[in-house]
Amino acid sequence: MQRLLIPIYDPAVKEWAIEARLLRWLTFLWLFVGLAVLFSASYPSANADFGDGLYYFKRQLIWVVLGLVGFNILVYFPLRYIQRFADWGVIIFLGLILLTIVPGVGTTVNGATRWLKVGPIPIQPSELIKPFLILQAARIFGQWNRLRWGVRITWVLIFAAVLFGILLQPNLSTTALCGMSLWLIALGAGLPFYYLGSTALGGVMLALISITVKEYQRRRVMSFLNPWSDRFGDGYQLIQSLLAVGSGGTLGTGFGLSQQKLLYLPIQYTDFIFAVFAEEFGFVGSMMFMLLLGSYATVALLVAYKAREMVFQLVAIGAMVVTIGQSLLNIGVATGALPTTGLPLPFFSYGGSSMIASLMCAGMLIRVARESSQAEVVSLHDRRGSASRRRRRG
Repeated sequence: MQRLLIPIYDPAVKEWAIEARLLRWLTFLWLFVGLAVLFSASYPSANADFGDGLYYFKRQLIWVVLGLVGFNILVYFPLRYIQRFADWGVIIFLGLILLTIVPGVGTTVNGATRWLKVGPIPIQPSELIKPFLILQAARIFGQWNRLRWGVRITWVLIFAAVLFGILLQPNLSTTALCGMSLWLIALGAGLPFYYLGSTALGGVMLALISITVKEYQRRRVMSFLNPWSDRFGDGYQLIQSLLAVGSGGTLGTGFGLSQQKLLYLPIQYTDFIFAVFAEEFGFVGSMMFMLLLGSYATVALLVAYKAREMVFQLVAIGAMVVTIGQSLLNIGVATGALPTTGLPLPFFSYGGSSMIASLMCAGMLIRVARESSQAEVVSLHDRRGSASRRRRRG
């Protein structure tokens, strides 16, 4: 019970495989740094809006506690049992995603309707569906050759409905991330290339159509290409982010000393929190964070390589792609390498749904590492046969 209530302290961890222990401590390090940066980035806005500089930080701590519940369940329970609930999780959250686009039901923020309010608590179904999407995609694609065509087509249509529902919110960045995750899981499962090629082409065409139809997405692309052409309009956010990153210099301004977070940089505690981090910790701090991401990805790929079952390999690949891929996309936006999107930075950005989903993905990855290191079960008949053969040789 103690290990579930205080997950950082667990004496049994020393018996885990080295990959599981590394991922566990890298996750907690990432989480700790993220909370510290959120405290710094959110304090001025929280103080100005609510008269309490700790407003966002205290609420983030609540979401961390709730997220650790899901993290612990996934770390300490066999993955084959958890996967039994993956299909229902995908279907339930698909229903909630579609519910967000019903007029008058979803909550609209900055032109996108991605949230539902459960009492005073906003939830984002497109974030919470990610762990279940990984589990179910690994389950379907990992057993592709053993499934009937009816089951295959049904789940491909459900996955397509999830992507289409997220796109309608509209949320092109999350649609792209989930689509890439599904595609890479299918690639890892060895699906035929003509399936994968046609799907990739269809995804690119859908993205181009969305950018063409949605004016705000088209404006974002144009402002990304030349933010200075509308420096007080669509380009303002990116320009302020670049000023923050550039102001950090080599060693940064110091923790808590960012100037851009003082109500110059919009949404500095969510989508653009990396710009505050880069300003306060500079190039050296940013490279250390990139080293953390690289280490996490390397260990995750090693876990996938060592997994004995195809489904577990695909779960590890999916969890790594969602966590590290989303981080790189967020950093690319903050540094002007990619068009502005609404993807949070895992373990850094303020938001309960993102925090819970990130901790669940980390928990799945650690569970795969733990199960991959466990001894193979040998039947009693095989053991007796091996013993008798050894006696005859003796």
